[in-house]
Amino acid sequence: MNSLLYIIAVILIIGWAIGFFFMAVGSLIHVLLVIAVIALVLGLIRRPTAI
Repeated sequence: MNSLLYIIAVILIIGWAIGFFFMAVGSLIHVLLVIAVIALVLGLIRRPTAI
């Protein structure tokens, strides 16, 4: 499940970068960035820590 979150986050960050540089989609692209950041944070929080 963690790898799925990272894949989604990477795809959303790439989409944000493309939209940011080409300004084609407007404010929707920033929503994608926020969703990607949330997915990364959830992935870091849910990662099991081995001691």
